[in-house]
Amino acid sequence: MASLQTSPLLFPSSSSKKIHAAIHVPKLPRFQPNFSVPTIPTRDLVEDMNIRDAFTNTVPIEKSITTRPIDVKSCNSSANVVNSQLYAILEAVSDRVEMHANVGEQRDNWNTLLLNSINMITLTASTLAGVAAIGGAGVPLLALKLSSALLYSAATGMLLIMNKLQPSQLAEEQRNAARLFRQLQGQIQTIIALRTPTQEDVKKVMASVLALDKAYPLPLLGAMLDKFPATFEPAVWWPENQFRETNKSNVGKQHYKKTEKNGWSEELEVEMRDIIQVVKRKDIEDYVRLGNLALKINKTLAISGPLLTGIAAIGSAFVGNGSWAAVVAVTAGALASTVTSFEHGGQVGMVFEMYRNCAGFFRRLEESIEGTLEEKDLQKRENGKLFEMKVALQLGRSLSQLRELARKSASSHTDGIEVDEFASKLF
Repeated sequence: MASLQTSPLLFPSSSSKKIHAAIHVPKLPRFQPNFSVPTIPTRDLVEDMNIRDAFTNTVPIEKSITTRPIDVKSCNSSANVVNSQLYAILEAVSDRVEMHANVGEQRDNWNTLLLNSINMITLTASTLAGVAAIGGAGVPLLALKLSSALLYSAATGMLLIMNKLQPSQLAEEQRNAARLFRQLQGQIQTIIALRTPTQEDVKKVMASVLALDKAYPLPLLGAMLDKFPATFEPAVWWPENQFRETNKSNVGKQHYKKTEKNGWSEELEVEMRDIIQVVKRKDIEDYVRLGNLALKINKTLAISGPLLTGIAAIGSAFVGNGSWAAVVAVTAGALASTVTSFEHGGQVGMVFEMYRNCAGFFRRLEESIEGTLEEKDLQKRENGKLFEMKVALQLGRSLSQLRELARKSASSHTDGIEVDEFASKLF
């Protein structure tokens, strides 16, 4: 048998020779396709569809694109900026709603606490004056007289401050401000939800916020509204000329065709003008009359309260020197407590502010209707049917009731019969 030799590949050794191996792969032939890739037509897809559908009046899309390029990035950027601005204003409005609500609750607490404190002080001083008047020997007359006079003086000072501030009226102002800011908050949300906001929307909303801040200020010192004006004036919480931004050169009589345009017709315009006449003659005049009456009553009560407590303080200082001094001190104190309870317990200042706000509501409705009718471009107006529905809702009426009221107003011009009802059924 032949002897087996050990392979050097399996058992390498230092004496074995190096083996060089190489693998040769055959080269593949190049693949050359025998077809050509079709070129993409330069014609636009829309134009190609127009040609296929045999449209004769087509828009030269390629020319419009080349002559007026649209910068999509800048359009998106400007839209995002407008949205961001509106959301920033929305956050500020939400914060103002919370602030006015909290401040209104605080000032309502002021009214309750100050009223209770002043009445307790006044009745205590009156009791001390009566005890000093009927006290016999051994009664500390000087101490009772001095205590009564000091308590009456303190009540006089507190009443002067309270009547100047009118906490019930301050609370009503803040309640109205919170309600109006909530209304503005809803308007902003509606704009964002229904359409793409514009820079003009941002300007209008910003002007409305500043007008509300001016109409219902939060601070007391330096910015507080005059609680006793010379004459009654309706509240104004909307920007000046908000509803009168019309082109004066376009003012004239509007000629309507048989068909409506943007929901407006000649009959609807006449109806709106008749509604304005009822609002002016009935609602606004009535609230101005009631506001002036409330203002006079509030002024009289604001003067009478501190005057009575001052007289009682002087009378209590002379208790013991005659029976009339005690009568004056006790009687004036009781009357002062009654007047204060009627003024601040009855919240006469709040009633005055309520009349002022109601008159402002009708004044705003009047300006809204007149400003809309002054705009002669019907496409720029709010839709007529929608505008009529809003007016009906603001007056608490249905559309049929609103048209019936307009008919009565129109007949009053010809027959001379006064309309026997107010325009609003809400208040």
